Amino acid sequence: QVQLVESGGGLVQPGGSLKLSCVASGSMFRINGMGWYRQPPGKERELVASLTAVGSATYADSVRGRFTISRDNAKNTLYLQMNSLKPEDTAVYYCHANGDYSTTYGWTTFHSWGQGTQVTVSS
Repeated sequence: QVQLVESGGGLVQPGGSLKLSCVASGSMFRINGMGWYRQPPGKERELVASLTAVGSATYADSVRGRFTISRDNAKNTLYLQMNSLKPEDTAVYYCHANGDYSTTYGWTTFHSWGQGTQVTVSS
């Protein structure tokens, strides 16, 4: 019922910047929390940054001070501004959201993943 689509990935040089976007769409829904995860080649998926329902942000130590998570509720869009990119930031980045959506029988919880967008940091 709720789909997430990421965009904005690509190839950038070390020290460069990228801004990722994640658009949520579907039936009537409300999002309780959203976050960005990433999965480097051969490694486990890890949390990069997240936003609570009240807007407080958390960051992985490896990205704190360089990445900024934000959202536009009117557009149902989550963003990840990535600055001072390093080669170790290379990964597939995924958007995740959890919340509730409306059905004939009432509201039902969900959690959804986007398809992922590749970020490659290399000279």
